[in-house]
Amino acid sequence: MATPMPEDEAGFVYILEGGCINYSETEELHLNKNQAVLAKSGNSTFSTTAVDGRTNYKAIVIKFHKDVLEKLHDSSPLPFPTESAHELTVNSAMIGTNKLLEQYVNSLISFFENPELVSDELLKLKLNELIIHLLDSNNSSQVLSIMANLYEKKTFEFKEVINAHICSSLGIKELAQLTNQSLSTFKKTFKKIYGDTPNNYLIRRRIEKVAELLPVSNDSISNIAFDCEFKTLAHMSRVFKAKYGISPSEYRSNFSDKS
Repeated sequence: MATPMPEDEAGFVYILEGGCINYSETEELHLNKNQAVLAKSGNSTFSTTAVDGRTNYKAIVIKFHKDVLEKLHDSSPLPFPTESAHELTVNSAMIGTNKLLEQYVNSLISFFENPELVSDELLKLKLNELIIHLLDSNNSSQVLSIMANLYEKKTFEFKEVINAHICSSLGIKELAQLTNQSLSTFKKTFKKIYGDTPNNYLIRRRIEKVAELLPVSNDSISNIAFDCEFKTLAHMSRVFKAKYGISPSEYRSNFSDKS
């Protein structure tokens, strides 16, 4: 089950143990141990994932509260523009980690173990240090875009959100949340735009994606089915045959015979 994040909070998440998926309106980012994500304020959810059969999950989250950043800006200029000419293209971005960022995270862990050592001035320094690490990452262009637009609202069209999550593991309730609609309103809007229920439409689009991948991918049919968010190979095969009249393996074989 995905957990919605507060819309007015932006933050940095570093995975210490386990894995998770960060969903925003148009992004789906899969993170494992020692990977990180930067997310601006807006619609987003996190869902933990199993790694090697284990569901243990631990992460450090640093929130960029607007009033705190404003106070930092009052005392010294922030190392990124707050009135941006940088167009906001994404709401969240993967952060390439390195030894310096790992050492930074380890220093934060020591604060939790020794809270008596922490002062407001030290926290300000550590927040500034994080911002510098982020701007020096290998994804600096997206980071700069996000940091410069942390609290700017970006509106996404209904179809943009749906198209971005065709093969997502999100349920209908979470998709409704990402479109800023109640579940009942979401279903009505979906029916009006697509002329079908969300479940029927998503299954149809997913089976079309399977058909698109079968001739060009070397992956197994079962992996393609799971990547397209079918829970079982049997279900995918049944839906596929109902639409195309032949099994997925026969469909793939037909393309191989023609090449």
